[in-house]
Amino acid sequence: MEYIIENANILKETELTKSSLLIKGNHIAAKYAQIQHKKLMKMNAEPFIMTPSYVLLDSSIPLNASFQEFRKYMIENFLLKGCTTLLTYITISYESELTKKINETKTALMNSPIDFLISVKVPLRLLTPSFIRKCKRERVPAIFLEVDNHSELINIPWGWIRESLFPYNCPLVPIISNEGKKEARGAVSKWKGIMENEKIPAIYEELKEKQPLSLQVLNKMGLYPLKSSLLHGAEVSYNLYLKAREIMNVDEAALFLYHSNRLVVTVNKGKVIRAGEEVLFKPGYGEYVRVRTPSYFAL
Repeated sequence: MEYIIENANILKETELTKSSLLIKGNHIAAKYAQIQHKKLMKMNAEPFIMTPSYVLLDSSIPLNASFQEFRKYMIENFLLKGCTTLLTYITISYESELTKKINETKTALMNSPIDFLISVKVPLRLLTPSFIRKCKRERVPAIFLEVDNHSELINIPWGWIRESLFPYNCPLVPIISNEGKKEARGAVSKWKGIMENEKIPAIYEELKEKQPLSLQVLNKMGLYPLKSSLLHGAEVSYNLYLKAREIMNVDEAALFLYHSNRLVVTVNKGKVIRAGEEVLFKPGYGEYVRVRTPSYFAL
């Protein structure tokens, strides 16, 4: 089916632009300021602010819950918030656990109504060339590292790590376990300095859970522009917020955090999954996403 979404007020991060989208099937075939085509059906999006649907990080999904509990969690934490892709991670203590735990998590998420990615969280001691090679074979989108003390970062053979990551280059993401604010800031600063100096593909700060991942983070993980994008070739997944004066000058993060009451429509891969307060929960509609090449899109 082909149709046109016209007069769309598209918000991406901090920029609001007006465009028209030519939709073919469940992908965006073209994006222009205006599209002149008399024969195609048109949807006027002028009364709304449109955003790409979100990708959220959530490490506490109840994988062992009953179906009803899982359904309730997914609706409340993802579908009602305009999220159509989730990123979670599994905790690995030994290198040999990786493939088994990824397969177990894929099985546990087989009823997911939205697409999902599975990453890994490991202690710093487990970051070895051998482990990285296994992560590359599994197309892990990111490796989350537990950093207890920033002094332990000095003893890692970062040259070997960089060579092992190449050419797949999935990013390393810090999880700072020290609760003291001053110490945590010091650890993040140390982390960023080492990653930049050693030219390691990495996220420089901790990622906030249950908040939309930024364009830069999605790109480093190889998800942008395939996900959370309204560019040519992207899937048709978006949110519509009722337009109002108080939200015309807000950025995408503020819209998500403070104006969720204005979210009225969510579309996932061309299918409406939320209209007003009505939510469509379709078990198994979500797919396991295997990243091909992180950071392949130039921003």
